[in-house]
Amino acid sequence: MPSVKKVLVIGGGAAGIMAALRSAEGNCKVVLIEKMKRPGLKILVSGKGRCNVTNAGSIKDLIEAFGKNGKFLYHSLSVFSNTDLISFLRNIGVETKVERGNRVFPKSDHSKDVLNALKRELEKRGVEVKTSLPVVSLKKKDGKIVSALFSNGAEEHADYFVLAMGGKSFPGLGTTGDGYKILKNLGHTITPLYPALVPLITKENFGKFLEGLSLRNVRISAKIGSKKVSYFGDMVFTSKGISGPIVLTLSSQIAPTLSQGKVKVEIDFKPAITEEILDARFLREFSANGTKKLKNVLKNLLPVRFVPVFLNRVNINGEKRCNEITREERKKMVYVMKHFEITVIGTEGFAHAIVTKGGVSLKEIDPKTMRSKMYKNLFVVGELLDLDAITGGYNLQSAFSTGFVAGDTIRSEC
Repeated sequence: MPSVKKVLVIGGGAAGIMAALRSAEGNCKVVLIEKMKRPGLKILVSGKGRCNVTNAGSIKDLIEAFGKNGKFLYHSLSVFSNTDLISFLRNIGVETKVERGNRVFPKSDHSKDVLNALKRELEKRGVEVKTSLPVVSLKKKDGKIVSALFSNGAEEHADYFVLAMGGKSFPGLGTTGDGYKILKNLGHTITPLYPALVPLITKENFGKFLEGLSLRNVRISAKIGSKKVSYFGDMVFTSKGISGPIVLTLSSQIAPTLSQGKVKVEIDFKPAITEEILDARFLREFSANGTKKLKNVLKNLLPVRFVPVFLNRVNINGEKRCNEITREERKKMVYVMKHFEITVIGTEGFAHAIVTKGGVSLKEIDPKTMRSKMYKNLFVVGELLDLDAITGGYNLQSAFSTGFVAGDTIRSEC
């Protein structure tokens, strides 16, 4: 009777848990190693504590959400798709629902229900979970990984190793980039790392006037090199700058360029109409409210708290009567409302980033198995890979899918 092979899954997040669960279906002994006191801490905070587990869009939509590197996920998503994940969760006791933007959440709105179900499944499938055990390096010999070395000086041997240690985002939850160092020491290429899906810091000090102010259905745009990127949806002003869904998505495009200097972004407050139509709207408002003060009439076109900031930008006295506004002043207001410029000077960093941009070069990982092309018994999954998507559940789906593929490959070989 062949000896039972041992699998060491390093990292107890979504990717690691899924890799452990799937590989445990084979004839192998699976050990899940987590550096923190308990696994799945990032699952708990995802989706603002509600856990946006996936996105209900088409496979094409999911792949496009990752940009040019998305094609790497074709196989993973065909083997373990968003519908497969939803069915899997249902089978382990987690019913889901679809919300705006095809975002999928547990019906209970509690991320702990997802994590608890996964932990129960780990126990059911016989996965041994070891916590408070940071891995500092992997030992190699003859083109294979032979053991993992821990911070306490201990060493553990295995037949297979799955690295699922996460990126650098939310370092307080244990994801401090350790996996990148380990893989770099093994000879893997790590592409430049940036905080992604992260609030932006602006030169303009709007915080004391606008902190907490949300804008609905606006468009934000930026020119990055020769390319213009733009996103429609909701955003919010913060104490340091701007955030919200469309800002987080834009941040992934902007972050790599900020090392070369500031980036100008524009907010279009009325993206559904042209400047000509907006000008006609101004004329109607001024005609109907000729003797009223400009600052009061602008409340019909902009959020109340934003009016003083807008008037300061266009340099027009808000005490003026609407029938005193010149054509040039009106045209200027129309233009600024469609092209409100903000200067981005930085991001709030990895501590506030949802994901990491950059990671292990995809050229060095087999997309059909998640196996390292350098070490035949090493698998790399989840956020360690050079894959990052927009907000909406895509990144968690990638973690679950790549973890599943690695685990499935090991299961078939055990």
